[in-house]
Amino acid sequence: MTTIAWIAVCSLAAWVWLLLGQGFFWRTDQRLPARTEPADWPDVAVVVPARDEAEVLPLSLPSLLAQDYPGNAEILLVDDGSSDGTGQLARDLSARHGGLTLTVVSPGEPEPGWTGKLWALRCGMQLARARGPEYLLLTDADIAHRPDSLRELVAAAGTARLDLVSQMARLRVAGVWERLVVPAFVYFFAQLYPFRWINRPGSRTSAAAGGCVLLRTEAAERARIPDSIRQAVIDDVSLARAVRRSGGRIWLGLAERVDSVRPYPRLGDLWRMVSRSAYAQLRHSLPLLAGTVLGLALIYLAPPATLVAGLLSHNAPAAWAGGLAWLVMAGTYLPMLRYYRQPFWLAVLLPFTALLYLLMTVDSAVQHYRGRGAAWKGRTYARPEPDAHPGSGAVPGSEAGPGTAPER
Repeated sequence: MTTIAWIAVCSLAAWVWLLLGQGFFWRTDQRLPARTEPADWPDVAVVVPARDEAEVLPLSLPSLLAQDYPGNAEILLVDDGSSDGTGQLARDLSARHGGLTLTVVSPGEPEPGWTGKLWALRCGMQLARARGPEYLLLTDADIAHRPDSLRELVAAAGTARLDLVSQMARLRVAGVWERLVVPAFVYFFAQLYPFRWINRPGSRTSAAAGGCVLLRTEAAERARIPDSIRQAVIDDVSLARAVRRSGGRIWLGLAERVDSVRPYPRLGDLWRMVSRSAYAQLRHSLPLLAGTVLGLALIYLAPPATLVAGLLSHNAPAAWAGGLAWLVMAGTYLPMLRYYRQPFWLAVLLPFTALLYLLMTVDSAVQHYRGRGAAWKGRTYARPEPDAHPGSGAVPGSEAGPGTAPER
């Protein structure tokens, strides 16, 4: 056995473990749980933090205004210091489309110790709580909802007695780079946070997709949301952890009625989306960064590399182990490609996509040490203080992507 063969065997062993021992992360069958409609529909407040969202708001806000919800529901859009007329556009859309009542508020600049989106959520949630809703729907300004989305979320939460129900929005996949990078983003997220583990009562694994979170108001108060996570740059996982720590039941799955409308047509757009917060996921730790790079190299880059090296050097063990590892990798990616209605041949390119994520993560660290830190729409955030509860992870970009909760 040569060194190349041992690397190939280790990579194959890792893939066998991921296939069978990581919560069947590759399956895409975690959808809204069984539900029945309640006799009395609870009141819901929809809180939408928005910063410079005039481009996407005409595609998303009308879908919230048009929600077919049998109970009382209203929309609170928090204009987080926008410079593109987001607030006025929201009022104009409400006047034009009608539907649910819309209120637009502006919280001003974040106080010290707060990140922008959580500061906006704090304003919206305080206003909502004063009106006494049983549930809060926290949804991003780039998320479009089918007309029955809210009623299905509420029915699922009530039937299963859940305190938090979150759906990973189906992300926009139109251009070449979106097809290559976006499905892999969700695949990596599920690998790091297997949905089955999250949805199992008593599990220690917690995560949410910040683009669509239905949260019981009582659970939010018990977990001191958002104050307890006020410094989190990766806020969706932090929110889920806080709810679970306080005794709440959480659920996360793939969406069928919720879609992200934000476009990422160029590689540079996707690169900035991932790199702006990837190093924050790793808690600004060089050892975690090194471990992530080595892990990605072994799991995703070694299979094709050892296959090619084995064929060129007539090293049969390396070629066979590398080829089998690549085959297992591609096979686990097929369900996600099917969910996104993409051609199956893209599965063969997953190592290349993983290489892009690796480079984006390294670039995120470089930007951090150049003083640019985690940045979003004109705001740059330093490393959180020790009393914060930031989200963490080991897969680049797994929590700060389209349809999740990137910091504003």
